[in-house]
Amino acid sequence: MIAIASDHGGYDLKERVKKYLEENNIPFQDFGCDSKASCDYPVFGHAAAKAVAAGTCEKGIVICTTGIGISISANKVKGIRCALCSEPLSAKMTRLHNDANMLAMGAGIVGENLALEIVETFLNTPFSGEERHSRRISLIEEICAGAQNTTNNTKTQEDNHMSKVVVMDHPLIEQKIGIIRRKETGTKDFRQNISEIAMLIGYEATKDLKLEEVEIETPICKTTVKQLKGKKLALVPILRAGLGMVDGMLSLIPAAKVGHIGLYRDPETLKPVEYYCKLPADCAEREVFVVDPMLATGGSSIAAIQLLKDKGCKSIRLLCIIAAPEGVKAMQEAHPDVDIYIGAMDQKLNDHGYIVPGLGDAGDRIFGTK
Repeated sequence: MIAIASDHGGYDLKERVKKYLEENNIPFQDFGCDSKASCDYPVFGHAAAKAVAAGTCEKGIVICTTGIGISISANKVKGIRCALCSEPLSAKMTRLHNDANMLAMGAGIVGENLALEIVETFLNTPFSGEERHSRRISLIEEICAGAQNTTNNTKTQEDNHMSKVVVMDHPLIEQKIGIIRRKETGTKDFRQNISEIAMLIGYEATKDLKLEEVEIETPICKTTVKQLKGKKLALVPILRAGLGMVDGMLSLIPAAKVGHIGLYRDPETLKPVEYYCKLPADCAEREVFVVDPMLATGGSSIAAIQLLKDKGCKSIRLLCIIAAPEGVKAMQEAHPDVDIYIGAMDQKLNDHGYIVPGLGDAGDRIFGTK
């Protein structure tokens, strides 16, 4: 998935690049602008950069009149290496040596044909992986991390209007997701790995819970320890596939109460249909973790979270194992106050609303019903 954005000065070239991506079956997400009316490039460059940094999109392309301003805006986002290129050689070298994840171009500097050559080179050139280049990229990240720590700005994808999207970057999660993707993986192993992945994602999703100090007595002496402070916790699986994630989460937070929301996706409309809802009586006072292995169109998760909000719940997080960019976008638009934790971000949805490459129907594979 490619994030693409421009201001009014880059709008025409952006539309041509989008046509190139469509012709080459390369999925993309357009972060604006939507016309040639005068607008501010930092808004659109920053939005595309956040999607790349969060893992929603693999790479990004941003365009303004010179390419300078929008590249500066993109590079203000942690984890972004946006290179301003005016010819294919620069695009090739920045991928080989810098592992640049965003390309900036100036619509007033490069013509349409040259711009498409630059885009093609950028998208098709892999990072060399050489030790010297990897070392230098790591140094850049360390410098940026130090600067961001001094300004207390370290979140993955967050501002006043958009939720945080955290895509897991952990070898154990990647290994286990590789197992559940395989069509030959049986029900027992599939179910076990779903539970273990849920526990690992849950570890990340609970790392910012508030703590308080309390005094206790060990067999040796009195001491001060930490315990969870504030709101109690609740798990709400979306039936039925969400049940496969409950045990893994309960192994981390065994005192959490468990509610259930039953939704199924209409095969014709792909819209969610509610058939069951049972929540803890004090659910509105709890920190709620909604769990569902697959975030495809986002319809079921959006509906479930709206149901929780209608019941008075205010603090909600969504945990998924596999997600499609379309589902993440829909979730953020519907519920910009709900943070999303994802095991892996896949390529796209197919014509039937299934995630590609995905893992098939998670519910059927958890319960052995297919």
